[in-house]
Amino acid sequence: MGLMAIYPKRNLSKLGLAKYIRSYLLKGLKVIRPNQAWAIDITYIPMTKGFLYLTAIIDLYSRYVVGWGLSNSLDANSSHRVLKDAILVNGKPGIINSDQGCQFTCYEWIDHLDNEDIQISMDGKGRALDNIFIERLWRSVKYDYVYLCPANDGMELFKGLKQYFYHYNNELTHQGIGRNIPVSLYKQVA
Repeated sequence: MGLMAIYPKRNLSKLGLAKYIRSYLLKGLKVIRPNQAWAIDITYIPMTKGFLYLTAIIDLYSRYVVGWGLSNSLDANSSHRVLKDAILVNGKPGIINSDQGCQFTCYEWIDHLDNEDIQISMDGKGRALDNIFIERLWRSVKYDYVYLCPANDGMELFKGLKQYFYHYNNELTHQGIGRNIPVSLYKQVA
């Protein structure tokens, strides 16, 4: 019948260089407008044969996915590319929050954000709740799309995720933002 258990897979949290770790800036912060704060993370996406890594950036005010990308490696370049594309399309956030993974605790990441004058926030070690909004996004993506429609290859996965993120941003109401659609809050005039 093709039944299989759904459980956490690979651990993607490989600690980066301590000199690039930054403080968590979101504690007690009231996020009141779009692009005030974004969160970025990477997750493992299984396919029928193999897997890819999905990087996504979410606006914390509206829950709007401002950028995403697939990669077959965990190098910092793929996360950096997703960030640059998101800034190009949506403008700069005031703060970007990530975990302390090696993709976000490297010279290139820190230097780019410093040059863009974007504040850097990082979750505390072992504190998944610090980045709860993107963790909730991963649950939605996996349970509402990935596990129900396993892709045969990267192109099929890309097309399916493109449709899913369009639905997530433009059609799906979210309880955490008063049953609004993310695009309606993100595109509002601040």
